[in-house]
Amino acid sequence: MKYVNLMQTRSWNILKNHFDIMKNVHLRDLFLLDSNRFKKFSIYFENEILVDFSKNRITENTLKYLLDLAQEMNVKQAIQSMFSGEKINETENRSVLHIALRNRQNSPIFVDNYNIMFEVNHVLKKMKDFSESVITGKWKGYTGKSISDIINIGIGGSDLGPYMVTEALRPYKNHLNIHYVSNIDGTHLAEVLKKINPETTIFLIASKTFTTEETITNANSSKIWFLRYSKDKSSLDKHFFALSANIQNALDFGINIKNIFQFWDWVGGRFSLWSSAGLSIILSIGFKNFEKFLNGAHSMDNHFYNSEYKKNIPIILALISIWYANFFGSETEAIFPYDQYMHRFSAYFQQSNMESNGKSVDKKGQKISYQTGPIIWGEPGTNGQHAFFQLIHQGTKLIPSDFIVPIISHNHLKNHHIKLICNFLAQTKALAFGTAEKSFAKESTFFKKNIKNFNQIDKNFLFKECIGNQPTNSILIRKITPYNLGALIALYEHKIFVQGHLLNIFSFDQWGVELGKILAKNIYKNFSNIENDQVLDSSTQGLISFYKSFHK
Repeated sequence: MKYVNLMQTRSWNILKNHFDIMKNVHLRDLFLLDSNRFKKFSIYFENEILVDFSKNRITENTLKYLLDLAQEMNVKQAIQSMFSGEKINETENRSVLHIALRNRQNSPIFVDNYNIMFEVNHVLKKMKDFSESVITGKWKGYTGKSISDIINIGIGGSDLGPYMVTEALRPYKNHLNIHYVSNIDGTHLAEVLKKINPETTIFLIASKTFTTEETITNANSSKIWFLRYSKDKSSLDKHFFALSANIQNALDFGINIKNIFQFWDWVGGRFSLWSSAGLSIILSIGFKNFEKFLNGAHSMDNHFYNSEYKKNIPIILALISIWYANFFGSETEAIFPYDQYMHRFSAYFQQSNMESNGKSVDKKGQKISYQTGPIIWGEPGTNGQHAFFQLIHQGTKLIPSDFIVPIISHNHLKNHHIKLICNFLAQTKALAFGTAEKSFAKESTFFKKNIKNFNQIDKNFLFKECIGNQPTNSILIRKITPYNLGALIALYEHKIFVQGHLLNIFSFDQWGVELGKILAKNIYKNFSNIENDQVLDSSTQGLISFYKSFHK
């Protein structure tokens, strides 16, 4: 595929000139000038999801120029390259095919002339059979008792993804207790082990390479803890399972070959929840619901692959993100799910986006002079409204935000949900339009009590004024179901892919993460009295010495 620097395209230069017109335009004026903005700037997905991007600092011309950029950057060709199994992860010489894991049409997808769907379906069948045996109680622990608890040991995508989904789909949860351990801090594992019975617990060791330091350390400690009770290594076969692409390392750890659920090097860790790394999801909600989850993602895949640019939700959201980062100078994007079950959604896409597009070198190995991946953050609404929304309303930062809310709640407590919806709508309205002096005064109890003449408002108003013009996307979902959640996750995955392509970077490696792992292993040698030729800086050496002074 031809690599293109987006700043050298004709469309980019047009956008630069267009930005000079748009940079001081207020959303209030855009809505006053066009009463049909909502209709023009919103897209429905299967009558299940509505994406309203009308509260963005764009016009029809802006969107046209952005879509021209997508055309000039050959986004469609990039999509086809990924879906066809081309090795677009060039730095690791790998395909990027998480879409194959939810390929519900079962159409052939080839990697090195081999149809990978045979293996995908084989592992899916294995997960189905195993999960059903555990959920129904047929799978017994070493003392003959049925399983009550699952501990998923992983980190990064092997933790954040499955944890986020099992929490988001709690209304579909069965009787099994699902626990997640990720942090190498022993407290994380110790607190979980306090809650469980070794006779009725199984451990899922989720690691693509089966070498990840945090995961293997927690797995080894779990094995030692377990064997203190069972006294028999053969009992591991009833309780320990590997979710990995590295079969040999899992075997070396002591996992029975029958207990290894494979995934492949063409599955990126942060996109692996659709694979065997999502076994904890299946054990939580059952295989039928997991199939619906895959179906929803597959439907979004079809939308992404087949829709024209101007109706393609991931492409449009990616373009808008590029618009803010590289013209308005925004550095962060926020995701606010107005659904308590989705409390880990922002954290999951914080990893997915920042690990993918946090790069400063383009595909030709040249330093980049434009903004790449944004900082992603967020918390559930309405909690965030009473924490950091103040900065968005009246601070000095431009923070484009996504607001996500289900129309139908899983929990019908009197008027709770309608009040949640009202807060959702109020925040996007306030962020867009802010306050004008007179209208604000008329609505304000404070001013009604303290100011007799509404036309003579003193300087105190300045402390209460909200400028507005903060852009938002509103995403309304009929209900958080396995199908709709699958579609929503796939939407964001594809947005990240398009962003990476437009930015001309390799989105599917993470060499910065690898550096920290290497250095940690070398520094560990200093604590273990192992010969090490690494020369440490004075700060690191001083910190080590101070630490050791407490452990003499």
